Amino acid sequence: MSVNAFDSINNPSTVAARDKVLQGTASKSLNGKIAIISGSSSGIGKAIATELASRGASVVVNYPVPSLESEAEAVVKSLPTKSIAVCADMGTIDGPATLVREAVKVFGKIDFVINNAAIAVNKPFEDQTLEDWDRLVNINGRGTFLLTQSALSSITTPGGRIINICSASSREPPPMQTIYAGTKGMVDSFTRCWAKELPRKYGCTVNAVSPGPTRTEGFAAAGQEAMKVLQPTIDAIPVASRMGESSEIAYAVAFLCEERARWVNGVHLHANGGLLID
Repeated sequence: MSVNAFDSINNPSTVAARDKVLQGTASKSLNGKIAIISGSSSGIGKAIATELASRGASVVVNYPVPSLESEAEAVVKSLPTKSIAVCADMGTIDGPATLVREAVKVFGKIDFVINNAAIAVNKPFEDQTLEDWDRLVNINGRGTFLLTQSALSSITTPGGRIINICSASSREPPPMQTIYAGTKGMVDSFTRCWAKELPRKYGCTVNAVSPGPTRTEGFAAAGQEAMKVLQPTIDAIPVASRMGESSEIAYAVAFLCEERARWVNGVHLHANGGLLID
């Protein structure tokens, strides 16, 4: 394949259009499965909901505050399977348990727990505050911990999946992401530990999917200064000099949910165009 042809298939508009068509032709390999996806009313979480539902799974769409209810309900209405929206803030102590309780109330079980909810702060180290610390650690770290812990007793045995959305920043962080990178390092370590501890107890596998810069509403809101810092990183991505698409991250998550991925455990799956190669 010529360089020009390779660039053309990696054009962002081409990628998005092609993935939309492919989702419409997906086999119903996840029929009867129930997926909880934290932080899924937009961005990567929404894309994961769309991908899993296209394969037949019912989805519990999560949003953190009442003002986002209409956004979450719009996602639910767009899905081809019976799905619900649940308001639960992953940054609170009670939010993760609330999400699990509502899911089990409606569906009676959980097959997939996708720990996706996260926020980032992009500031010089000197400007990062204790308030930033509390918000990021509580949502990105504690929220992942509590949602997984709350869901364990309801996860289908065998065949359950715990999938943590990590980040390339966990292992090769750029400047201005001290706290964010630290919380994603926490999630990376959770994955390694749980993959050894939980499968024989709960019949599940535990893996992480690690995006790099991805085209989402949250990333767009990072600001010009953050983009200026990150642009050289984006330009250096081996596959193509572009941001990832949410659908590309969602596909990696869906792969791990498939029955034939049952022997994949403890993997840190880099869905970032080779930005980080271990």
